[in-house]
This record gives sequence, C-alpha cells and structure tokens, in this order.
Amino acid sequence: MSTARQYHFATGKRKTAIARVRLFEAGSGEVTVNGQPSKKYFFGILPEKVISPLTITDRQKVFDVEAKVIGGGKDGQAEAVRAGISKALLLYDPSLRITLKRAGFLRRDSRTRERKKPGLHRARRAPQFAKR
Repeated sequence: MSTARQYHFATGKRKTAIARVRLFEAGSGEVTVNGQPSKKYFFGILPEKVISPLTITDRQKVFDVEAKVIGGGKDGQAEAVRAGISKALLLYDPSLRITLKRAGFLRRDSRTRERKKPGLHRARRAPQFAKR
C-alpha cells in the first residue's frame, strides 16, 4: 500500500542553481531543502525569501515544500526555490497568477556570469597597460 501524498511539481532556475520543488497539499507549512529545514540550510534573510510566494498569497500553513537544489551559491539557490514554489502554486491555483506576477516571481532572472574572453584575465579585466 502506497502512502504517497499528492503534490504539484515545478522547477526553478537562477544563475547556475536549479531547484526541483514539490508542493504538498494539506501540509503544516514545513519547508525542507535538500533534506534539511530551510532555516538551517539557508540562513539570515534567505528563508523568508524562499517562502515569499507562499506569504504573499497567504498559503504558508497550507503546503509543505520539499526542494532539491543543485549548483550555484546560497542566494541563487534561494531564488531558484522561490521561482519553483511560484510555478508550483500556479499549477495548484491559476488565479494566483496576477498576485505572483505583480511581485515579479514568475519572471526568470536571466542574468548569469559573463564568459571569459581570450586575451583578457576575466570577462572584462584586461592585462595591465605599461606606457614605458
């Protein structure tokens, strides 16, 4: 007998971070990231950034969130999870689209690291110029 709970699945991306998010209905508001509570995995203001789509739509205590994140740093991972939660909320209730869109949670932030160019030290850092 399977005890699988129904969930809504979505992916979120930011920089090089990719988050696979499952939003479980009839939850208690528990948010886990890579098997750890979000307050332990993320620190400071990042846990609030992660659950902001749930907060803005008054759904904090309605869902449990499980996220698996790979790549990037903590800030990029937090924003990737936020994007995943936003997309999963749309699958649950499409009428939340206006609220999430106004908050800017449905737009993919495409800013990524610029590639290194030949003849330069980094993307734009040129070798030191010697006049004489």
